[in-house]
Amino acid sequence: MAPRATSESRIVLRVPRSAYVVPLLLLSAGVARGEVARVEIARRADVGASGYEKIVGRIHFAVDPQDPHNRIVVDLEKAPVNRSGRVEFSSDLYILSPKAPRGNGAALVEVLNRGRKLMLEGFNRSVSPDPEAESELGDGFLMRFGYTLVWVGWEFDLDDQPPAMRIQVPIATDRGTAITGVVRAAFTPNARATEFPVTDLSKYDASDPDGPESQLTVRPKMFGTRGEPIPRSRWRVRGHTVTLDSGFEPGKTYEISYRASNPPVAGLGLVALRDTTAWLKHQPEAAAPVRYAYGFGVSQSGRVLRDFMYQGFNTDEHDRQVFDGVLSHIAGASRISLNERWAKPIAGGASGAASFPFADASVRDPVSGAREGLLDNNRMGGHAPKVFYTNTPVEYWGSRAAALVHTTPAGTADLPLPENVRVYFIAGTQHVPSRFPPVVTNGQQTDNAVDYWWTMRALLLAMHKWVKEGVAPPPSLYPRLQDHTLVPAAAIAFPAVPGVSSPRSLTAGERIANPLLPGGAGGGAPLPLLVPQVDEDGNERAGIRLPDVAVPLATYTGWNFRQPAIGAPGELVSLLGSSIPFSATRAAREATKDPRKSIEERYRTRDEYLARVGEALDALVMKGYLIYDDGPRILQRATDQWDLLVPERSPAPKR
Repeated sequence: MAPRATSESRIVLRVPRSAYVVPLLLLSAGVARGEVARVEIARRADVGASGYEKIVGRIHFAVDPQDPHNRIVVDLEKAPVNRSGRVEFSSDLYILSPKAPRGNGAALVEVLNRGRKLMLEGFNRSVSPDPEAESELGDGFLMRFGYTLVWVGWEFDLDDQPPAMRIQVPIATDRGTAITGVVRAAFTPNARATEFPVTDLSKYDASDPDGPESQLTVRPKMFGTRGEPIPRSRWRVRGHTVTLDSGFEPGKTYEISYRASNPPVAGLGLVALRDTTAWLKHQPEAAAPVRYAYGFGVSQSGRVLRDFMYQGFNTDEHDRQVFDGVLSHIAGASRISLNERWAKPIAGGASGAASFPFADASVRDPVSGAREGLLDNNRMGGHAPKVFYTNTPVEYWGSRAAALVHTTPAGTADLPLPENVRVYFIAGTQHVPSRFPPVVTNGQQTDNAVDYWWTMRALLLAMHKWVKEGVAPPPSLYPRLQDHTLVPAAAIAFPAVPGVSSPRSLTAGERIANPLLPGGAGGGAPLPLLVPQVDEDGNERAGIRLPDVAVPLATYTGWNFRQPAIGAPGELVSLLGSSIPFSATRAAREATKDPRKSIEERYRTRDEYLARVGEALDALVMKGYLIYDDGPRILQRATDQWDLLVPERSPAPKR
């Protein structure tokens, strides 16, 4: 018989390492201040001969709604409580843990992107979200350096379909009475259809679909215009699917609103991240104990990390620091719709996710008069982590407003960065690198395949050295107003390339309201659109210029206009960049009147081109923005790119 857990002790039932067992790792539910209540481990097995084991299960929490560290969770006081007065919830848990003595003592806690694991694919070049054999771990980069890899469900609005990882949270009620409210979401169809399932509202079905709050509007552009109402007789909503009798027009932006019921206590997703990490750092009986923890998030989950820090969740219930370091990747200056009633974390944030404060240091907002900073506010509790913000040009061109991470709210002056923060702009890349060779998808130009993950690998190692050894990471590299490498979009010096639309007339959209500040801190005010300035080829001048950009065969952008076939050809494809190759020869360039030099005018031979790529690569290695071991693969990509664009063949130089 298993021993019984009491309020005076914590009892761990050790789990055998054979796969597919169903034991319990019990922690007392009576321990003060609501840490992890218990963990159910469904699988624990070695991952081939990698020296790593996989731990898969479910983690249960019980939090005190009266604890000051939890009061910021919206509607927590409206959730049901157990006999101890605590709110219970649970999450999927997945850990890849090094077996002694291989670990480096650090957990890399990835905030899942819509329930998906991304860091194995990115850092390890792997394709399996659930590796069984060593070969499924890609090149084993993260294993080679001994990181413990952790994922915990935080998002409630996902379908219960593996491999997606979710959280189950309680519903808020008004003393047992159902809460109702109006929900809304915008969407832009890419094809004509009469029905559109509004994914952003997938957990909020219409409770009164024919009621007066049900409205549908349409506008020609995502930003800058207000929607016109569509007559009620022409459309209907059932569940979260909208039907328009005349059909939705591709490229137009529609906004639906209707009354829904039963809001989840969505902010508990931030508590799950906090308490899982604290459990690993501070409980010796945890499934994979560590000394350090780094939060890592891509896009949506990078925005989660910005909100996690801003709302004070980097301090646990015992007033201890949670994440020692944070790597918020491709989030721009945006945060997430999570810790609020009727939260919509699954939304892409393309139509607005940035609210004041944008930067870390406390500054005055000229729009609302508020003064606050993402890391400089009364919720931080002295536990600001070391932070890397990494962005591509995509996050500058649009409502993610990445420039506001390092400028004043009006975009009129550069801001000094706090000592614990580094900002890295990876020039000439797109939100997520496209496959290689790149193809044309929804944009007018070919997608952008420049691969920034080589730099992300170097920066991860730099973060660990910074935290563990106090070794300063590579200097921040990003565009600035003072040297004119950051400019208003209207001042972009993009060349007049035949067949390529100019981005000069684009706008950034509007701020969203911040519910933590009086009056919403200027919600609805226009955002400034500040973008990285380019050279005569159209490639960005500032930032980390990978060899693709430093020794170019094309123009690489963080924007790509929509194809006419999907409507709104004057608007951008969300999160997509472009690669616009140079002409191979001078004659071809002159025939098309392309102002950019041809490849043959830049490089006499492939050998010369590759030698210059090698020099650019070596310079980035010396500065810490790449690691030496990745050089051959970067050089191979350059070779493949040359062979794709130039018919000439010649042997590559040896390194």
